[in-house]
Amino acid sequence: MKSRTRISIAQTQRLSLNTSLSVAIRVLRADAAGLTRFLEEQAAELPALVVEPPPVVQEWLPRWGHALAQMRGGGGDGVVEVADAGPSLAAHVAAGIAALRLPPRALRVAETLAEALAPAGWLTRPLDEIAAEVGVPLPEAEAVLAQVQRLEPTGLFARNLAECLRLQAFEAGELDGVMAGVLDRLPLVAQGETGRIARALGCTEDQVLRAIQRLRRYDPKPGARFAHGAAPVAEPDLTVRRGPAGWEVALNRGALPSLSLGQGPGRAEARALIRLVEGRNATLLKVAREILRRQAAALEQGLGALVPMRMAEVAEAVDVHRTTVSRVVAGAAVDTPRGTWWLRALFSQAVGQEDGPAAAALHEALARLVAAEDAAQPLTDDALAQALAGAGTPLARRTVAKYRGQLGIPPVHARKRAARRP
Repeated sequence: MKSRTRISIAQTQRLSLNTSLSVAIRVLRADAAGLTRFLEEQAAELPALVVEPPPVVQEWLPRWGHALAQMRGGGGDGVVEVADAGPSLAAHVAAGIAALRLPPRALRVAETLAEALAPAGWLTRPLDEIAAEVGVPLPEAEAVLAQVQRLEPTGLFARNLAECLRLQAFEAGELDGVMAGVLDRLPLVAQGETGRIARALGCTEDQVLRAIQRLRRYDPKPGARFAHGAAPVAEPDLTVRRGPAGWEVALNRGALPSLSLGQGPGRAEARALIRLVEGRNATLLKVAREILRRQAAALEQGLGALVPMRMAEVAEAVDVHRTTVSRVVAGAAVDTPRGTWWLRALFSQAVGQEDGPAAAALHEALARLVAAEDAAQPLTDDALAQALAGAGTPLARRTVAKYRGQLGIPPVHARKRAARRP
């Protein structure tokens, strides 16, 4: 059999991204930490790109505002409450305590400590009161507290802000003399009295400022990260605070490096990259302002007040493409008075009719119902559906079951079994 050579012509289409477009998309999608790493990598290849870290300043990250505000008034031991906490903190702590395999007496202390946890992860009751309730000596309760304080994330079961930060500083290997002295003087830190702290510690003010800069990486509310919609602990890209004219959204300059054009090879590439970063920042700020303008009720009342919102609506309002909105909110977080939220988590479709409630708001309402239920008599999916209907948000039982699964909440029989577990 003879083989024959045949020549044919075929036409195909393929989209390929050039280097500059690929870099633009990467810059647009990056959060503050990712953008910093990328710029540092580029600076190593482009001598003309000068990347300077944020200056060491007295301001703390915005997420410290609530905790430090209490100290300005002298009340440094107040417990920071978090409005948007779901049931997963309790589940996480219960699993952690079970893994410790404590003897019965110590287990009773640990469970009582867990019941005294605020949503922020701090204890809401004095330890001596808890020891008296369980009927153990205070030193024995302190020993159990030390054990549960080793649970992740570090800072849980702290009795105040200073202890929460001290636990994290110790774990990070940063609890030196200056750090310990700063932690002992947090009210002065809240007042910006860094010079006074330096004189008391016998060190330079720069050493104090650098210790404060390290503290910025710690989490004053470790329990808040279990809240539905919460972003992980990191430098937030944006901040929102109430100002004279309403809610004011701004870039978190403390999380972004400063860029400038220097001498050497690669000036054109460096100049183009600087423009890309400036464009990313402007777009992120414009999109975030529109998102938070539409979700002002959530800033006032918490994530349970989210309204339905689609990316196409925001894109049309700020005159950009929908994919631009999708990319710029991909990893961006905003610090609010109610915690640090993912921008993407603020988008939600309406449930039922077009003017129905947002699915994310129903997630939050469901999480709160489970968080408040009697652990010995947990609510069935039917009971949860009835409770939501009574609050004006009717849902079918199967929809409740779907949302419960999405939130990682076990079914009723599993929650009841966990409550009975010795």
